[in-house]
Amino acid sequence: MTPKHALMPLMVALALSGCAAVGPDYQRPDIALPAGQQLPQVDARWWQSFGDSQLDALIDEALRYNRDLRQTAARVDEAAAALGSARASRLPQVTANVGSSRVQTSQYSSGAGALASQHSAGLNASWELDLWGKLSRQREAAAANLTASEYTLAAARLSLAAQVSNAYFQLLAFDSQLAAAEATLKGREDSFRLRQKRFNGGMTSELELKQAEAELASAQAAVPKLTQAVKQSEHALAVLLGRAPRELLQTPVRGKPLDRLAEVPAIPADLPSDLLLRRPDIAAAEQQLIAANARIGVARAAYFPSIGLSAGIGSESVKLAQLFSGPAQVWSFAGNLAAPIFNNGAIAAEVSAASARQQQALAGYEKAVQSAFADTLDALSAVRSSRDSELAQRKQLDAMREALRLARLRYDNGYSSYLEVLDAERSVFQLEQALADARLTRLQAAVSLYTALGGGWRA
Repeated sequence: MTPKHALMPLMVALALSGCAAVGPDYQRPDIALPAGQQLPQVDARWWQSFGDSQLDALIDEALRYNRDLRQTAARVDEAAAALGSARASRLPQVTANVGSSRVQTSQYSSGAGALASQHSAGLNASWELDLWGKLSRQREAAAANLTASEYTLAAARLSLAAQVSNAYFQLLAFDSQLAAAEATLKGREDSFRLRQKRFNGGMTSELELKQAEAELASAQAAVPKLTQAVKQSEHALAVLLGRAPRELLQTPVRGKPLDRLAEVPAIPADLPSDLLLRRPDIAAAEQQLIAANARIGVARAAYFPSIGLSAGIGSESVKLAQLFSGPAQVWSFAGNLAAPIFNNGAIAAEVSAASARQQQALAGYEKAVQSAFADTLDALSAVRSSRDSELAQRKQLDAMREALRLARLRYDNGYSSYLEVLDAERSVFQLEQALADARLTRLQAAVSLYTALGGGWRA
């Protein structure tokens, strides 16, 4: 066989392997989206807008050491390896083999106890022709899976930053409430000692003394509860940061107090038109849909024949010294075709299953889009309402503090009973706690908005 004729099967195979892949080509589903503005480039470090360097440091620590994030990053590596395997399956595979054997036959066999040796060495190549695009679709699915895992990692980073932010703000809120409770406790201790002196001097009744004692006990009970809440928040934050068990006892460093954190930048007036491009979870869902769509082609390719080519070159000899001599040379070239004839509908079932999985992925993508816009609407509403609520709480607290001042003045001048002072003190303490909760709600609503928008934005 001339070299030209020997290359003909390979040239035909290369031509055939360029055929179009079976199965549907992906097209993005047509989803009716609301009109909106286009936001500027995504600000990946959106948490810096709160103006707290300690929060920045905590999130950076979590992004480096959080265990859940490490798992997600490892899945990206796994998907990259799967893509490498899919790429390799489209290329010829070459293996080398070297063998040597020495055989002693039976004395009662036809060989009558003959002793024989055999030595061999060679290279074998095999290649499955991708006539119907099965391997191409497998590579397409693997590439989409890799991209989906990368977007999933981005979504996990976004979620982790939000969790750390919320945990940090919750810790600051408990700090604020604990500080208010300790200040209230000190004030009630001073008030109780004063009432006790006045009672001992016959200047006040036992009723006022017991009322002051009851309020003191109420403040004493509030402080341990808030102290425990602070510790639990510290531990929860340390777990998010990925700290070792023995590091859980370390107290996380605080930055600015809750009421000194920066306001959220001006929020967009309506939904962004590019939300589908900003949200990593939506992008991941679309890549999963692309992969499921490609696997339909993989399943359909089983209807068509598969063709494999193999070739080998080497040498064989009964004597090791003659193994690489010219007469010992051997070679082979073979083709193999396998086509399904009857399989009891197994291929059709696989195609139906792949189509059903594609429909599941489609529904998941559409649900991700719906949830994204719903999350954004809810977050926009929560930011506005929480800001109004905090403003009202602050006004109410300022008014009640003034009412407390007046109640004490009236009591000291004999115009009202001590009960009015106690009611005002109790109301001030409750409103201080409520204001810390309102500030926390406002900050967490801002975090939810950043998360819903897939990151920050520049005003």
